Amino acid sequence: MRRTLLHLTALTALLSACTVTPTPTGQPLGREALPANDGWAASGSGTTGGSRADAAHTFTVSTHAELVSALGNGDGTPRLIYVRGLIDGMTAPGGRPLTCTDFQEGSYTLDAYLKAYDPATYGRAQKPAGPLEDARRASAQRQAAQIRLRVGSNTSLIGLDRNARLNRLSLWIEKADNVIIRNLTIEDAADCFPAWDPTDGATGNWNSEYDLISVVTSTHVWVDRVDLSDGLNPDHAQPTLLGRPYQVHDGALDITRGSDLVTVSWSVLRDHDKGMLIGSTDRPAAPDVPTSDRGRLRVTLHHNLFRNLGQRVPRVRFGQVHVYNNLFEITDPATYGYSVGAGVGAQLVVQNNAFALPAGVTPDRLLYNWSRPDLEPPQVHATGNALTDGQELDLLAAFNAANPARPLTGNVTWTPTLTGAPLQDARAVPATVRAGAGPR
Repeated sequence: MRRTLLHLTALTALLSACTVTPTPTGQPLGREALPANDGWAASGSGTTGGSRADAAHTFTVSTHAELVSALGNGDGTPRLIYVRGLIDGMTAPGGRPLTCTDFQEGSYTLDAYLKAYDPATYGRAQKPAGPLEDARRASAQRQAAQIRLRVGSNTSLIGLDRNARLNRLSLWIEKADNVIIRNLTIEDAADCFPAWDPTDGATGNWNSEYDLISVVTSTHVWVDRVDLSDGLNPDHAQPTLLGRPYQVHDGALDITRGSDLVTVSWSVLRDHDKGMLIGSTDRPAAPDVPTSDRGRLRVTLHHNLFRNLGQRVPRVRFGQVHVYNNLFEITDPATYGYSVGAGVGAQLVVQNNAFALPAGVTPDRLLYNWSRPDLEPPQVHATGNALTDGQELDLLAAFNAANPARPLTGNVTWTPTLTGAPLQDARAVPATVRAGAGPR
C-alpha cells in the first residue's frame, strides 16, 4: 500500500545519520574477520574464519584439484584459501572436461528414465523405484563426489579479485563453525540427475540436489560479496519433461537443519528461481533433522541485491531473521512468485528495504503466508520499506488487504540490535546497493 513520502526534514535527518561503508578496512581481505555487531554471525564468539591460518594452511588455488586439496575435507584446521580465476567443477584431476555422461552408472539414461516413470504408464501413486531409479541415485552420488565441496570449520574462502569464479560447484558447509565465504562469483551448480516425484503436487515435479551454497547444521557463517546465479544455464531454458519443467538447480543459498548465527551481506543473488530457504521443515525436531530448528536459524540479510528471483527471498521457518537495507529488483512477472515467505514459527523483521516492481506485480505479492493451522503462526514486523520510485510501502497492510482470509500479524517478540551502523533510509538503498554489492 502506497503512502505519502516522509517529510523532507525527517528524511534529511535519517540520511545524515546513515554513513555506510560497504567493505571493512584494515587488513588484507583474507585476514579480515566479521566486524563487531554486523548481524547475527557477530554474536557470541563472532566469526573470524581462517583469518588466523598459518603459512602452511594459506593457499592460492586455480584448479578444481587444488581447491579440493586446500579444503582438507573440512578437518577444522584454520585455512585461508584464495581463489584465482575460474575453477570449473566439471573438470577431471588431469584437466579433462567432464560431462554428465561421465557419471552415469548402470543402465541409467535420461530417455530410459523418462520411459520407465512416465505417469501414463507408471502412475502417480508412488515415487520411482526399481533398477533405473537405483542407477539414477548411484549416478547422482558420483556427481556429488565431484562437485560438492565440503567447507570445514575455521575456513575463509576468498576470491582474489572480481574475476574469481566457481562454476558448476556447490559449497557444502555442514556441522561447521566459524566460516567465511567472500568475494566470489558462484554459478550453475546444475544437477545432472534430477529426481522425478509424481507425488509432489497435483502433477508431480522434478527435484534437483545442489545449492550454490548450503549451510547445514552450522554456526557463525559470514557470506559477503558473493554473486550467485544460474550463469549461462538458466532453468527457464530447460525442456518440459513428463509434463513439468525440468529443473536442474535448487537454492542459491540455503540455511537449514538447525544452522544458526549467519550474516549474508553485500551480495548479489540473481537470475534464479529459489533464492534462500531458512529452515528445512515445518517440524522443528523431526527424525531427519539432527538439531531442533526452534531457537536457532538466526540470520541477518543486509545490503544485498536480489534481482530476478522467483521466490524464497527468503522463505523462513522458526528463525529470528532480520532483513534490512536490501534491494529487491523484480523483473519478470511471468516467473515471479513472491519475495519474503513467512513460514511456521518465523519471526521476521523486514526494515528499510527497497523494491523495484514491474508492471503486473503489485505490492501485495511481496509477502507470502506459509502458515499451517496446526502449528505456530509466523510473525512479520515490516517498517520503513519503500518502492524505488520513492513511495513508502506498508508490506503487511498490502498483503493483508489482498488476503483477508490468511492475514499475517506483526507481533514479533524480539528486537534486532546487531546492525553495526544505523539503518539507511529505504530511498537511499538502491544507489548504495547497486554501487556496493558483489565481488570486488
